[in-house]
Amino acid sequence: MTAGEQALAIEAIKRVFAARLRALDEKRWDIYPTLHTDDVVSETWGGLPADKQPRTGGISNRVVGREALTAAIRGMLGTSTHVTTVHHGHTPEIVLTSDTTATGIWAMEDELWWTGGDTEEHLHGYGHYHEEYRKVGDEWLIGYRKLTRLRETHTPGFFDYLAAL
Repeated sequence: MTAGEQALAIEAIKRVFAARLRALDEKRWDIYPTLHTDDVVSETWGGLPADKQPRTGGISNRVVGREALTAAIRGMLGTSTHVTTVHHGHTPEIVLTSDTTATGIWAMEDELWWTGGDTEEHLHGYGHYHEEYRKVGDEWLIGYRKLTRLRETHTPGFFDYLAAL
């Protein structure tokens, strides 16, 4: 790839990452799966209690496939209890590993508020997304994601709102 093509690829990866966070926060379950490869692997639930983590093939904290990923995220955030989420990604370190593959590490911060009646539960987390991207046709898509948390604060009843995934 030329330097210009590399810069365009990195911008496309930044856009797909940003679109994923926006679709997540806006609960756009029609858009969310389209930003991932068919065989996406997500390992982003490691901070949850073991009984709340999704499992794939007997492995906890793992979801495979865009529809399964969307269902897991939707199951966590699209419940009857109102939840407001805000996800931010910062300072990407994107490395093109070939003309059609790349890796990225993003500093992240998220806040989630569950409101049930007069009670509000809150989580505020900090960490990093470790991702892999693949160019499929003309689009860069997310093929792998792992969330590592550096710090997390939450109200005592926060996990009570989460159903087992």
